[in-house]
Amino acid sequence: MAKFTMDSDWLVFDPSPSVPVFKLPPGSVDAHCHVFGPGDTFPYAPERKYTPGDATKDQLLALRDLLGFDKSVIVQATCHGADNRAMVDALRSSKGRARGVATLRGDETDDELSTLHDSGVRGVRFNFVRRLVDPQPDEYYHEIVRRITPYGWHVVIYFEADDLAERWNFFTSLDATVVVDHMGRPDVAKSVDGPEFKLFLRLMEKNENFWAKATGAERLTKVGPPYDDVVPFASRVIDEFPDRVLWGTDWPHPNLKHFMPDDGALVNFIPRVARSRKAQVKLLVENPTRLYWGGRP
Repeated sequence: MAKFTMDSDWLVFDPSPSVPVFKLPPGSVDAHCHVFGPGDTFPYAPERKYTPGDATKDQLLALRDLLGFDKSVIVQATCHGADNRAMVDALRSSKGRARGVATLRGDETDDELSTLHDSGVRGVRFNFVRRLVDPQPDEYYHEIVRRITPYGWHVVIYFEADDLAERWNFFTSLDATVVVDHMGRPDVAKSVDGPEFKLFLRLMEKNENFWAKATGAERLTKVGPPYDDVVPFASRVIDEFPDRVLWGTDWPHPNLKHFMPDDGALVNFIPRVARSRKAQVKLLVENPTRLYWGGRP
């Protein structure tokens, strides 16, 4: 089995996160996290644009319990390509307390899709961040949407704010529930009322099949903890679309270059942007349970 050496500039997740002061509502879901490897068991993809340090299912589940989450949504990472085995292994070990978002090649058989569904996969991710992947022609994505429709899966899209205008027509043509990672990666140095973020808010307003993850404070910030510059953006999305928002840790925080966050402090960020208990329950419990568990606790 091949051995993998993580990139020399790769930042390893905090091994000793704090216990959050904020107490999560019962049934809370970490709706965006990952597993990496271990690479000697679940090899990283040859076409990957980065080689991470291992971040295993056991470490993820330990973090879930430390932070106080009840369930997790494990999103397939680009370093594993369309080889979903590490993610599926984590789902099968979760005893029903995790769901997954897969990456597909586009030529999966019906049996392969059925097996993914039975394992707990409920969505497929399309990544349009050019430094991470090479995007495919539009028809490739439309065909995948057609294939997943019978399973009731949704689509997760990851893009950068500068690309939204160019891809608007394509995104809005997707015949599925569409979940946007990290609020479309706004530049938080700009105004929350500026044209860039207003375009994203218009996407959400005009297309009721669109959801947003109010995630990535540690990824978007220009000033660091406690992420004051991200608060106006995340709170705006949560206030305006309370029934179509999700939150997650993004553990183990792939491709961060400036610092590695304390996951307990990230949880403490939640009440700063979801400012009522009602908003917190929708964000953390009701919305992800509806999307990933069919509304059943």
